[in-house]
Amino acid sequence: MADVTRAPYCLVNLGGIQPSVGPNATQYGGIVDETSITTPGNGAGVLFTGDASFWQIHWYVNPLYAALGLVAQSNCLENKGFDLAYLSELDPTHSDPELENLISPDAYLFGNLIAQSICGADCVAATVGFGLSTLYWCAGCNGSIFPLTGRVEAHVGDIQATSLVLQRLSAKLHRVLVQWSGAGERAMCGPYPQPLMDKRNYKYSVINPVAQTEKIAGRCCQPYGRTTTVFGAGKALPGRENYGYQIFRKRDCCQGAY
Repeated sequence: MADVTRAPYCLVNLGGIQPSVGPNATQYGGIVDETSITTPGNGAGVLFTGDASFWQIHWYVNPLYAALGLVAQSNCLENKGFDLAYLSELDPTHSDPELENLISPDAYLFGNLIAQSICGADCVAATVGFGLSTLYWCAGCNGSIFPLTGRVEAHVGDIQATSLVLQRLSAKLHRVLVQWSGAGERAMCGPYPQPLMDKRNYKYSVINPVAQTEKIAGRCCQPYGRTTTVFGAGKALPGRENYGYQIFRKRDCCQGAY
């Protein structure tokens, strides 16, 4: 699961508890209006202006199927316990693009009009099926994967912006080899490192503040990069700009007989 929130340390998926301790406790989050705002705890002289937004994100290890016992005991299931594994408030690269580019120097290759215009094809592909794995710098209809920070330059709506930050963190965790791939022939005997995330292996759904319970074309979740226009309708509530998501990851595995 993941929280994508305006309020630092707000643990949306844990009932909204918000410890008021730790660095950057006053970190600004949310939509930035036309007035220039200096971001507390974000570095001297950093200004967020215009139609942009900034979000904190938290990542949970949540082996849902194993915990609920929906599948018989299997070595192919995640057997880890529930855990809060990542807090962006403790990650200096989340709010500093220059630091972030140290782990993704290839971001400089895609900060141009040509590279970004190609992302239109990824948007179409993700809307009718799955995104294009070769266009790893694109987050489909949601924006650009790079930079891997919490700042969204073109904030269209809360669901669009938070979906983009969610996909960026997924890509970052792959890049730093914290998240491994569990899909494909190589994963039959176990997960393997995948520095360039294959977004086709992920789906997600909204669970807070309004759960995504209705099915769309027979599906209750959507792949990374799909337009948020349909499933995001009615999911953003004024005054409750803190969002929770459930992420599903594809798993291929060779199960031995026993």
